[in-house]
Amino acid sequence: MPVYAYKGLSSEGRAVAGVIDAESPRSARVKLRRTGVFPTDVAEDRAPAGRRATTYALPAFAERVPTQELAAVTRQLATLAAAGLPLVEALAALAEQTEREHLRRAIVQIRERVTEGRSLADALAEHPRLFSQLYVNMVRAGEASGALDVVLERLAAYTENQARLLGKVRAALTYPAVMLVLGSAILFFLVSYVVPKVTRIFQETQQQLPRLTLVLIALSGFAARWWWLLLLLVGAAVLGLRAYGRTTTGRERFDRWVLRLPYFGTLVQKLALARFARTLSTLLASGIGLLPALDIVRNIVGNTIIARAIENARDAIREGQSIAPPLRESGVFPPLVVHMVAVGERSGQLEDMLGKAADAYDNEVENAVGSLTTILEPLMIVFMGVVVLFIVLAILMPIFELNRVIR
Repeated sequence: MPVYAYKGLSSEGRAVAGVIDAESPRSARVKLRRTGVFPTDVAEDRAPAGRRATTYALPAFAERVPTQELAAVTRQLATLAAAGLPLVEALAALAEQTEREHLRRAIVQIRERVTEGRSLADALAEHPRLFSQLYVNMVRAGEASGALDVVLERLAAYTENQARLLGKVRAALTYPAVMLVLGSAILFFLVSYVVPKVTRIFQETQQQLPRLTLVLIALSGFAARWWWLLLLLVGAAVLGLRAYGRTTTGRERFDRWVLRLPYFGTLVQKLALARFARTLSTLLASGIGLLPALDIVRNIVGNTIIARAIENARDAIREGQSIAPPLRESGVFPPLVVHMVAVGERSGQLEDMLGKAADAYDNEVENAVGSLTTILEPLMIVFMGVVVLFIVLAILMPIFELNRVIR
């Protein structure tokens, strides 16, 4: 639906401006008059210079908003709501300040739904690619409790915390990943292009070559001749693993295998536990019940094994048990989390204890990522050095043999 920028006068005679979605300029004027705004200028709102307004449906990855930007929008809305500004006006101001095109259009549509009498949570739920189930449910709880600004502040803090933690993990793993890709590409180039030119000289001398050189010649010949087959096999393997990972059985086996990996599995578990504790604490503090909160948390931990343990805990609570015993029986949650949950249940401060557990695991994740980076870098250097040493020895050994024969 097109979006129109308008200027006009409010019922009090105050100059107002904003954006509105409508089928046509005439429909936009009718909508504005219904809200008490008398438009003086209505024109289709086009993207700023350097950005082309999209009139087609964007793919899923293009509609996603960076977590940090979503946190900033949430905090701005919380500030406007806390200042006493009506929700419709706050959303209009937010749309004017938003630079990302599809997010701005979504906010305009949300404002229209709110103007029509829908709740903010229901309006947000119409945009699941932008606003998660967690986001919508927290807003719904804030509207029901009359503390929307407080809940939005908590939601912004939670989103910023998640963005900061994931940003540190990505930043720490980016360098090893780039080194691995570049190193593999360089080695492939050496083996498939450079080495065959050098080893051809040895083959022309008709001398008996060392076994190491013969292995290198065989590898380089295979890479030079069948490089396209290697790329096809790698691509097929990646696509096959992704397809298998989308199945229930494949995802479960993959998640179980990841948790069993040395060191890396512990890091994945700590990330999931930190997300579990932080999210559950934020939901409970926002007034959402324990059972629906566990339903939400189960869908965002990112690991089916841990999600199943949370689901079992939810079922046990529904039958009248406390949350700590089923978490302990799962074997996935460490004693620290189980103990803090049990203490929080007995003291009636479960959300506070979960927040402290989340802080502890955030620190452990940061330390684990730093240690993992420290270990990965020398391992990659040693691996690259071994491969280069193999190539150098395979090339130099025939040269030494040739010099000995000449002497």
